[in-house]
Amino acid sequence: MAFEAKTQAYSSSIAAVTVGTGDKAVQFGGNNVLPFYSFDAPIVNAPKIGAEIPDNGISAYPQPGLQEFYAGCSTPADMAKRAAALPGVSFLCLHLESADPNGENRSTEDCVKIAVSVADATDLPLVIMGCKNIEKDTELFSKISEALQGKNILVLSAREEDYKAVGASAVLAYGQKVGAESAVDINLAKQLNVLMTQLGISSDSIVMNAGSAAAGYGYEYVASTLDRIRAAALAQSDDQLQMPIITPVSTETWAVKESMMSEADMPEWGNAEERGIEMEITTASACLTGGSDAVILRHPASIKAISEMIDALV
Repeated sequence: MAFEAKTQAYSSSIAAVTVGTGDKAVQFGGNNVLPFYSFDAPIVNAPKIGAEIPDNGISAYPQPGLQEFYAGCSTPADMAKRAAALPGVSFLCLHLESADPNGENRSTEDCVKIAVSVADATDLPLVIMGCKNIEKDTELFSKISEALQGKNILVLSAREEDYKAVGASAVLAYGQKVGAESAVDINLAKQLNVLMTQLGISSDSIVMNAGSAAAGYGYEYVASTLDRIRAAALAQSDDQLQMPIITPVSTETWAVKESMMSEADMPEWGNAEERGIEMEITTASACLTGGSDAVILRHPASIKAISEMIDALV
């Protein structure tokens, strides 16, 4: 008797959220199947990869491979053009790390100018990542959403402390998309989604940033959270967890000691840049198989490897 595979069909699906405009616009989510379970149902929208662009330009990337790839790029806009040409890159993520008041404290006006220049440099969709300071991010997202009205950008992220201000300005006032950021907990993720929908933001304007960690740094909590969110969304038809998920992998993986420790200090660990690439690939692949609909990466080698993985599995 021939083997007959049993498929698991779900009546529920993940909401499709469109970011960007024109032919290069992308959709996150939209599937009614577990990650890469193409044997159960067709995968409508394959996971997407975004390239991180630092607001400080190439000086933010000391790794030789990154210096070589972005050689000749004098501005973030130049880097955006270079990254946009990478096979597998579907969107760009401008990281406004230098806006942090506890760091360089770059002004909001300067950040807006950088964001506009990056948005004008390519036709790829744009994600804006803040500096993790609640007050500064609230101001940044509002001003950038206004300056880029009509570009359909995604701002990362609205949190429990500032979701009203960020949601009201970015989405309700200027028609952008917003990330709902929670700290690796399904209940916190759902609570924030509920609060944002009560504010009047529709589910097709919300992308979840359910939290992340580099592989080996408490990643088991990330894995279980992603699994539970996807199970609740599809198997339990929980419409407050049916938003797509985006995971900023690069900021986590390039900040751990395995990626930062010099070869002189730890010669037995091997090449430092290769370690960072491996950490980024490992973490990104785990996030995607767990349920992320999009990942943000930094290194061209990581982007190539994850793009090939996605192509092989969808």
